[in-house]
Amino acid sequence: MKYLFGPVQSRRLGLSLGIDLVPYKTCTLDCVYCECGETTCLTSEVKEYVPTGEVIEELKSFLARSPALDVLTFSGSGEPTLHSGIGTVIDFLKDNYPDYRVAVLTNGTLFWDEEVRKKVLRADVIIPSLDAAVSETFNRIGRPVTPVTMEKTIDGLESLRREYSGLLVLEIFIIPEVNTSEEELLRLREAVQRIDPDVIQLNRLDRPGTEEWVNLADDSVMKMVADFLKPMRVQTVGKPVYRVRSTPDSEKLEESVRAVLSRRPSTMEDLSATLGIRRSQLSKILHLLREKGLVEEYKMERGWFYRLKQDENS
Repeated sequence: MKYLFGPVQSRRLGLSLGIDLVPYKTCTLDCVYCECGETTCLTSEVKEYVPTGEVIEELKSFLARSPALDVLTFSGSGEPTLHSGIGTVIDFLKDNYPDYRVAVLTNGTLFWDEEVRKKVLRADVIIPSLDAAVSETFNRIGRPVTPVTMEKTIDGLESLRREYSGLLVLEIFIIPEVNTSEEELLRLREAVQRIDPDVIQLNRLDRPGTEEWVNLADDSVMKMVADFLKPMRVQTVGKPVYRVRSTPDSEKLEESVRAVLSRRPSTMEDLSATLGIRRSQLSKILHLLREKGLVEEYKMERGWFYRLKQDENS
């Protein structure tokens, strides 16, 4: 599959089939914590980055088997709202597969554009991000392309809330000593109150980020931020709850592992549960990929993470 990946175990959404609409690391931001690595195509140009018809044909083929999924998720290794055909794909899914929830994971930076907002209004869940409401901090964390600003991002999210009737979940990524001061949190709370999401989800480092200086927020920091944002509904993103799937065709195991690792760093436990592969099989595949020089390893609090090297993702 060129444009679909998984299904993967999402910490927020459950068993999710990923839909990747843009080439590797095409984004409006170059976030310091991004698990996919440095943005190689920093842009705000909305266009058809991959053929919309081909994405729909892949979806038809995959969903013809009526797989057990929790959600179909526009995500991957870049910003999905950059694709001019995202609305066409969402309409196709809602018209032909209404039993599946459709989610859009987005950095939220393009919703100042009315046309972009219109394209996502039929999604069941939209999860945009807002990591800071102080301009200097917004720029330090997100490192946006020039047309993107904090003010336009907040205004766009506020407009989306007025027009969108589905579940709006605002994600805030917590970086200790960067966006956790009293001033930062006061400004952030004011912005969140303007946007009025259904839920706030606090996230923190789980996989290797782009910059090594990004630190993991411990439980006490997460609780402090959650308490500060109350009485708004606040959740802290937890570890994934795994659901074992059927084992894929043995000839496609390596391809399946590479497809997941090209978009999100994963532990052996993540891969085993996501792809339904026994750890003994998986260990052999990862050893082979290491020998070929295709994967790199990172030690994090949750264990060793594997990621396909960037030149393999292009």
